[in-house]
Amino acid sequence: MKIAVLSGKGGTGKTLLSVNLAAVSPESLYIDCDVEEPNGHLFFKPQDIKTEKVNVKIPQVDQELCNGCRVCVDFCRFNALVYVIDKLIVFNEICHSCGGCRLLCRKKAISEIDKEIGVVQSGKSENVRVLTGILKPGEPSGVPIIKKLLQDEGQENEDVFIDCPPGSACVVMESIKDADYCILVAEPTIFGVHNLDMVYELVRIFHIPYGVVLNKCLEEEENPAEDYCLKNNIPILGKIPFDIELGRLNSNGEIVARKQAKYRELFQNLLNKVKKEVQHETASNT
Repeated sequence: MKIAVLSGKGGTGKTLLSVNLAAVSPESLYIDCDVEEPNGHLFFKPQDIKTEKVNVKIPQVDQELCNGCRVCVDFCRFNALVYVIDKLIVFNEICHSCGGCRLLCRKKAISEIDKEIGVVQSGKSENVRVLTGILKPGEPSGVPIIKKLLQDEGQENEDVFIDCPPGSACVVMESIKDADYCILVAEPTIFGVHNLDMVYELVRIFHIPYGVVLNKCLEEEENPAEDYCLKNNIPILGKIPFDIELGRLNSNGEIVARKQAKYRELFQNLLNKVKKEVQHETASNT
């Protein structure tokens, strides 16, 4: 079972939900795809960490072979190539490593070399295997690191939880495309509705089953996000209360399900509900 947890912005409780669902599962793989600002490892504090570099290919020019035809310059939609004063210049910082310039060069003046853009770290925290992607500052895209992370599809008995980047950009699309189910995390505000709508439209485009968890809920207060779900017939998987103790533990980098029985029960019930939804969707498609 591969579950992606996403939200329209940061700070909604996406990592709170992801790490605690992974913690209450008997065996799980937690994958932090928020490669620009990963923080799941701060909660799990994994042991025996192994680090693997992630490289992409960037162009290298042989100026003696280049005849200045500018075919590669015209092709590059990211303007990473420019021909100035009889010299082809490559701006590595904005190259997206598509390889098109090398393929189009009739003179074979362009080859490719490796460039490190970040790392993938793996470790263990009790019942959870932890995978973390870390993108180097200034790199244009974290997609190659996310692809590397998702090569690990989990072992036979593991539930896989994907902590997605916030928003709905290409890094989010890459994170959810092979998920069995998506959990959308939303706050009970008008702004929360706007952010929920973003990721709701995204999962519908990908035709992935989904449900919503409402976070920071207050009793007897209006909840626009809940109203939005009811209006659009979106399944509400559960609610996480606005709880000062939960917030304190979470802000201290603690996994609340490992600290108090009431929180373990809360996230265990959520996980059970998600599994039932996945089983229902699987049965409906067979």
